[in-house]
Amino acid sequence: LCANAVEEMIKFHDPETIAAVIAEPISSPLGCVVPGDTYWPRLREICDRYGCLLIADEVITGFGRTGKMFATGHWGVVPDIMTVAKGITSGYIPMGGTITRGEISDAFIGSQKAAFKHVITFGGHPVAAAASLKNIEIMENEGMVENSARMGSSLLDGLKEMKEKYQMIGDVRGLGLFCGIEIVADRETKEYFPAEADLANRLSQGFAENGLLLRGGDRMNLAPPLCITSSEVDDVIRILDKVFAQTSQDLGL
Repeated sequence: LCANAVEEMIKFHDPETIAAVIAEPISSPLGCVVPGDTYWPRLREICDRYGCLLIADEVITGFGRTGKMFATGHWGVVPDIMTVAKGITSGYIPMGGTITRGEISDAFIGSQKAAFKHVITFGGHPVAAAASLKNIEIMENEGMVENSARMGSSLLDGLKEMKEKYQMIGDVRGLGLFCGIEIVADRETKEYFPAEADLANRLSQGFAENGLLLRGGDRMNLAPPLCITSSEVDDVIRILDKVFAQTSQDLGL
């Protein structure tokens, strides 16, 4: 239905006026919402049908975060353009980039008139480029993407078990080491806790006091390092369980 809505919007505005469709493979702002298996293949089909470019925003999901090098790989989809950052250097130095199909980049080569003239002061920084190349080399040599898939599966299993224990956990979801927890006051209505419950501060403080840096709130994203170990995943689950137990008690749930 969501992909069909994109098609309806393209038709409403006239396909001739639509240059591209851009989307995150997994929605971070919504709390790590993982789309259905047909969503991205359907987007690819729609963009091909109407002559639109498909742009995947892999800034968060790229470079192993979801258990694949790029999240669109889970659905066998190759976008026309990808935006990347964050994980390309593991945060050691700022770096962002745009990856395109060859025919797109070739369009900017051959004449001064066609040249891509949108430049930034620190674009092509050699130190950032060196850091990204070495980071990718380490990820490949040490199996970080595969570890993300394995540890992410264990993490999500632990979150699912907690959901069965605590009514305040309305949903858990994720792929690889990118998991989300949704906190609700009522599972049936999906209603969130009122502001006076001070939920975000309660949770954030509880996590911090127990050694876990995680922003509390209605929707919480967990994105631990790709090198996390099995025992560390167990520690994360243990701390979450302890804090949810205490918070549930404090709120009379």
